[in-house]
Amino acid sequence: MTRILCISLSPLRSDARVLRQLSVLASHGHVTSVGFGPAPDGVDEHLRVADGAATLPQTPRGVVRLALRRFRAAELEAPAVRHALELLEGRTFDLVVANDARVLDLAHAVAARSGAPVWADMHEWAPEERTHVTSWRLLVAPFMTHLCRTYLPRSGAVTTVCGSIADLYREHFGVDAAVMRNSSPWKDLRPSDVSPDVVRLVHSGAAIHGRALETMIDATLELGERYTLDLYLVPGGDGGKYLRALQARAAGCDRIRFRDPVAPADLPSTLNAYDVGVFWIPPTHTNARLTLPNKFFDYVQARLAVAVGPTVEMANLVERYRLGVVSEDFSVAACVASLRSLDVAAVRGAKAAADVASAELSFTTDALVADRIVARLLG
Repeated sequence: MTRILCISLSPLRSDARVLRQLSVLASHGHVTSVGFGPAPDGVDEHLRVADGAATLPQTPRGVVRLALRRFRAAELEAPAVRHALELLEGRTFDLVVANDARVLDLAHAVAARSGAPVWADMHEWAPEERTHVTSWRLLVAPFMTHLCRTYLPRSGAVTTVCGSIADLYREHFGVDAAVMRNSSPWKDLRPSDVSPDVVRLVHSGAAIHGRALETMIDATLELGERYTLDLYLVPGGDGGKYLRALQARAAGCDRIRFRDPVAPADLPSTLNAYDVGVFWIPPTHTNARLTLPNKFFDYVQARLAVAVGPTVEMANLVERYRLGVVSEDFSVAACVASLRSLDVAAVRGAKAAADVASAELSFTTDALVADRIVARLLG
């Protein structure tokens, strides 16, 4: 029996990328997952890491080691990593999958017991994950660079979400990262009708401060009575503080509604009732500048028009497939102007274009990348 370990220090049941990854792994063997929260669907065994355990070396000893640049000594120091090591004591696997740089040391430590290959799915650009936070930039970013420099060249496969970030991994760490996008499974949906009287805007995702989600609220307020905005938001890591600030900002406007979050698998069907999926994220750091997130592909599967800012990867796909509009910049005025350029015919056309592109921009395409990687590493 082929034994596959998938490590992701995230709440697995709501981690859309990892859930899709697990669906591929399950076709190749017995899958054990390690992460936060209850067992995700599709695994044979789940090892639950203690809720709330820090995923970085945030212990007093760990912080000192980071400050002194003693990165080797700081490896395996994060409380969540140490708990995962305890759960995995004595276990061996035929393939180990590491999600994000922060578990590269853990994955390679476990893989070394049996000489198993490691698939490092880096998601985004690890060295600048949170460089807008001073403490992270000074203490953690150099550690992330150390983990990448040490372990990516030893990994049997490396993947990331888009070509621009793959180029960064090649340039800085000398590894050829394959692109596995954050695409959603194909959904058998059709574009919903477009009303001449109302434009139904929608956004889904996490309420994280750096994403400047207040731009959507301010733009909707300025757009006027024809426009509504529904937000399907999960609280960020601040205990919901930013989400509450957004709700306060929209207070008194009945055209802006905060909806209960929806499970990743159900999002396209829920979003299908709307007209335009919106996301304007300023390029405050590398990952924001190059982001190609789950929500973009959810919008396509929902057969929506898409409105984004001049964010490299999203803008390229919007223009290539004629999915909607790209604003000139990230100001409220530019976002408003881009939406006003979408008349009824343009919205219908963009929704029809999303329908045509839905198969090519679905996980059916990206699952082939994952499947080939797993087959090769197990070969």
